[in-house]
Amino acid sequence: MSILENVLEDNKKFVENFEGEEMSHHAQKNLAILTCMDCRLINFFEPALGLKRGDAKIVRNAGNSIVGEDAIRSIGAALYNLGAEEVLVVGHTECGMAGADVEALKEKMLARGIKEEDIAKYDLSKWIGGFDDEEENIKNVVEKIKNHPLIPDVPVHGLILDVVTGELKVLVDGY
Repeated sequence: MSILENVLEDNKKFVENFEGEEMSHHAQKNLAILTCMDCRLINFFEPALGLKRGDAKIVRNAGNSIVGEDAIRSIGAALYNLGAEEVLVVGHTECGMAGADVEALKEKMLARGIKEEDIAKYDLSKWIGGFDDEEENIKNVVEKIKNHPLIPDVPVHGLILDVVTGELKVLVDGY
């Protein structure tokens, strides 16, 4: 059975047992969150922050980073159109993007058939968005959000989540 077939089978079981309800598309806790896509955060992140379905707009990407404009665009949409009034940048310990090896990335790309000339068009260290220190990355991302010309003057907080214990530590109090 393929990965897609497994997902569809799981979805069928979910739908059979789900008791749906109408919900607003606005964030009930008036919160936008930028966090990481790390698989260890599934069924862990939201309970650790006391969030339930419909509470917050959550943007996930590799390393909870700002690379290009997409994460900023999503945060702006949450603030202007979807009920968010504050922003949390929540990184985590043991992030796979910390210390990302650009040369190893390039070798993996080449092994998967990506052409050298196509790779050469990109600064892979910027493209992948790696960083050396999780806490410094969070602080830098908070500053990028706060200083973006299209983001209003709203509180932007920076936190780090321990992926083992679930404990949150405030790095930047955005008030």
